[in-house]
Amino acid sequence: MPRIALIHAVTVAMAPVHEAFARLWAEAECVDILDTSLARDRERDGWLTPAMTGRFLTLAKYAEDHGADGILFTCSAFGEAIDSAAAEASIPVLKPNEAMFEAALAQGGRIGMLATFAPSVASMEAEFREMVAAGDSRAEIATVCVEGAMAALRNGDGGEHDRLVAAAVPRLAGCDAILLAHFSTARAEAAVRAAVSCPVLTAPGAAVHKLKGLVG
Repeated sequence: MPRIALIHAVTVAMAPVHEAFARLWAEAECVDILDTSLARDRERDGWLTPAMTGRFLTLAKYAEDHGADGILFTCSAFGEAIDSAAAEASIPVLKPNEAMFEAALAQGGRIGMLATFAPSVASMEAEFREMVAAGDSRAEIATVCVEGAMAALRNGDGGEHDRLVAAAVPRLAGCDAILLAHFSTARAEAAVRAAVSCPVLTAPGAAVHKLKGLVG
């Protein structure tokens, strides 16, 4: 039974990734590591500080030292810090959106993304464009950050979160695929699918598929 460490910066990311594992890789033993100060400090500081990167190195080492066969980070605002952690680890380390972006590139050249946590958008778009540049693709990404959706979810109103995310879909008309940017946004998948005819991709499902291939 492979042990997978799930490292979270927000509690709302936990349920979607556990649902994805239950559906796609039930044999894996998932272990949660949660530090909610990461998201608050990232939003407060406005950038990824060296001290915060050091915290990611510590979290990854903690997971590896306690028997993890693979690590999945679930918060999308820390890409460069996760890269640093992956470089020092001896087990697979996966960024939240890595697998979703790979799947999106197979869908076409116009990719739309619905985000709910503004500090993550710039680094996510940069990660996507780096992936485009490294491969044989001319894909472009357009992002809509849905105001109020994350606040609704943190206040326990998942229905309002889903409604707001789905209501933003027309702003991405004409895209070949729609990405739900964060693990927490995946809960709006059904509402978004009902509003579009193109494929809708979520980070948890794609990440579990890729990690299963790397570890399983």
